[in-house]
Amino acid sequence: MDAGRQRRKLYVGPQVRRLRRDRGLTQAQMAGDLQISPSYVNLIERNQRPVSADILIRLSSVYGLDLSHLATADSDALFSELAGAFADPIFKNAGASREDAFDLAAGNPVLGEAVAQLYRAWRSAQTELVEARAAGRGGADADPVEEARAFLQANRNHFPAIDAAAERIAGELSADGTSLIDALAARFAGRHRYKVRILPDELMTGAYRRLNRHAGELALSERLDNASRVFQLALQLSLIELQGALDQTVNAARFTSDGGRRLSRAALANYAAAAIMMPYEAFLNAAKSLKYDVEAIGRRFGASFEQVAHRLTTMQRPGAEGVAFFFVRVDAAGNMSKRYSGDVFPFARFGGSCPLWNIHETFRLPRRILTQIIALPDGARYFSIARTVQGGAGGFNAPSAERAVALGCRIEDAGALIYAQGLDPERAAATPIGLTCRLCERIDCAARAYPPPKRRLVIDEQSRLAAPFSFAFD
Repeated sequence: MDAGRQRRKLYVGPQVRRLRRDRGLTQAQMAGDLQISPSYVNLIERNQRPVSADILIRLSSVYGLDLSHLATADSDALFSELAGAFADPIFKNAGASREDAFDLAAGNPVLGEAVAQLYRAWRSAQTELVEARAAGRGGADADPVEEARAFLQANRNHFPAIDAAAERIAGELSADGTSLIDALAARFAGRHRYKVRILPDELMTGAYRRLNRHAGELALSERLDNASRVFQLALQLSLIELQGALDQTVNAARFTSDGGRRLSRAALANYAAAAIMMPYEAFLNAAKSLKYDVEAIGRRFGASFEQVAHRLTTMQRPGAEGVAFFFVRVDAAGNMSKRYSGDVFPFARFGGSCPLWNIHETFRLPRRILTQIIALPDGARYFSIARTVQGGAGGFNAPSAERAVALGCRIEDAGALIYAQGLDPERAAATPIGLTCRLCERIDCAARAYPPPKRRLVIDEQSRLAAPFSFAFD
């Protein structure tokens, strides 16, 4: 049994205080009625002494009190609500615990209820803010994430100046013939006077990478695999050596929020890191010769599945283009944490992806590559591959996230992919999907979660169709 719940049956000071005040009694008068000392009443009311069974009987006999009032469902609910509130990350720095929730609910329920009301108001405000941003009502700078995505989309996720600078660095790094990670470490030591160190997780205090300018040290967590270590080193090198190119590219765009500008610059730094690991010309040649086999390309460049899939969306150099890909990453709940479409796929700005897309099926078949032909309501058809990827660092009980990524192209380009060998694009069956339920006009979809907002619902209690909603097209 929870220790707090065991204590709550005996420590009922606030209830005794309320009982005394409701009857207009002083502590001395109550003490006389109960045949105890005034100091004992004071200790009981302050929850510094438990109420014994003998005193409970006297309270019931003298004041006609229903003893169930001393431990009501209301106080149970308050304790539960406060415990839930104190588990919220906003209370993390305060160090509030379940015991604190019990003490507040039992010792001062009036103040406890005030805290609970404030928390409910804060949660409500947060929900309204998220909904306003999703509906586009939050003002010009309401959603910096969407602004950064729009910046990448406007440039088709291709930045020639960044690619050229990264390709130059990659050429210099490969000149001595050592591994890329050793070459990066040597560049940091020789050019920037930073020693690269791999440190235990407890010394990194949750960080994967940390630059200590004062100590002249660049630390990486030992939990990172080799591909992640290389990427983090390339990312830090980009932030140092390509600062001018990053600033110039971002400053040439127009942003309505500082958050959007900062996120876009961070995205460019990540772009540069990938370009150092997988320089444009060498990467494109490998992709074509290997028929866009993502795992084989990854082995050649020492990169992860997600890193390669992401890099494939950037191959749009004029005169040296690769297959035009779109890319999306989702979690098990269907939330999109990354998406790059170029001019290929019309992702919905808000809402999850269609449940009929097999990217969601990958969570049942982890690490297996699934292929699918999909068709949108307008008739456009695409070929996609999907696979789960692991986010976070390695180690037992280390924070991690299982996600799925999908990489796709127009059906006309599928013949260039090893995954579509033997496929007849003209005759192959396609799975009809939508962008998201609120934008999908398909009337016969059994997987639909919402009707389109601009369609009139048709409700007939006398019939049950396969689709959960019926709606009119008038």
